[in-house]
Amino acid sequence: MIGSKRVRFQPMAEGSSVTQLELFFDLVLVFAFTMVTAIAAKPTSAQNILRALLVLAVMWWAWIAYSWLANTVRADEGITRLAMFVAMGGAFIAALTIPEAFQDGPGGWHGPLVFALAYLVVRVVHVGVYILGTGDDPTLRAQVTKWGIGSIAIGTTLLIIAAMTHGTLQIGLWIAAIVGDMLWTRVAGLEWRVRSARHFSERYGLIIIVALGESIVSIGIGVSGQPISWPITLGSLLGLAVSGLLWWAYFDVAALSAEHALARAEGEQQVRIARDGYTYWHFPMIVGIIGISLGLKKVLTYVSDASHHSLTDALYGIPLFALYGGVVLYLTGLVGFKYAATGRVTVSHVVAVLVLLALIAPATALPALASLAVLCAVLIALIGWETVRNAQPREQIRHAHES
Repeated sequence: MIGSKRVRFQPMAEGSSVTQLELFFDLVLVFAFTMVTAIAAKPTSAQNILRALLVLAVMWWAWIAYSWLANTVRADEGITRLAMFVAMGGAFIAALTIPEAFQDGPGGWHGPLVFALAYLVVRVVHVGVYILGTGDDPTLRAQVTKWGIGSIAIGTTLLIIAAMTHGTLQIGLWIAAIVGDMLWTRVAGLEWRVRSARHFSERYGLIIIVALGESIVSIGIGVSGQPISWPITLGSLLGLAVSGLLWWAYFDVAALSAEHALARAEGEQQVRIARDGYTYWHFPMIVGIIGISLGLKKVLTYVSDASHHSLTDALYGIPLFALYGGVVLYLTGLVGFKYAATGRVTVSHVVAVLVLLALIAPATALPALASLAVLCAVLIALIGWETVRNAQPREQIRHAHES
């Protein structure tokens, strides 16, 4: 592109990395993750867990839309830069309104409607800029236009209608909006473009780190203001170890294998890997991490709160299911992600999922710290087995660029 077009849009070049503006954009999602965890925790109930999941799905779908846009045109150049800031504003207002996304609070504007309209701004800006940024690619422009019209008609319209309702009908409309948007994305066509496999892989890897960072923040929140003690120290280190082991499971080999497969693929196969492996299969991983954050927060509350006995009181109910089930969801998403990219199933991850599911019931009889320690031990065994068992292919994958 030359002249005025360069001022408007700059195509993403092959081999490009994530821009700093995209990292700045992610700060809004960090806040949204914190708000999602908060509404799931206060009070912890099945209804609030469902609401948190629905809000997380909406915020995730807004984020993935911009991950595709920034892989087509640079986020920090021309009109796209301005659009990113406008979208950040809309996403931030939506995140601020998360506590009122379903039920309006006293005073001020109508919370559910503000959330829906802020989300509408984020989506409309994305579709408009994406269409303009397709440049001399009429096929991509047609794909974006078709997808964008259907996505806004389904996702945002139903959320606006839901803002005027309450109870079961409201939840049903939210579910219809999210499921409809996701299904439409899957059937709307494969005429997308992945212009930089490195950028795409790095973008999703960074959002995993952002989510894992939220789990660490939850540890700190759980013991905030409490005098340091050995139960707090042990619980904090176990929680940090769980987050670190989940990081290892993703970044040691899986992320690199998927990136190599994405870079080698062409045409529709490359789009399928990007859509299925990244856009879809990363969502259960994010949900899992938020669940783990809730579970870790409760464990650390147990060990720091005088009303609980850190050596005898068990973690049970939703917090326990969130902790163990969060890891199960994360590993399941990781299995699906790697299979979508490489066609291979990681058997050790499947075994770890089955072991954790079997351990949920016995864990209800264990002290909270012991439940966390058992979870950590399973992950240590998983990572240790994979590191030793697959030492040679692991080295080949990790150092492929050096050969």
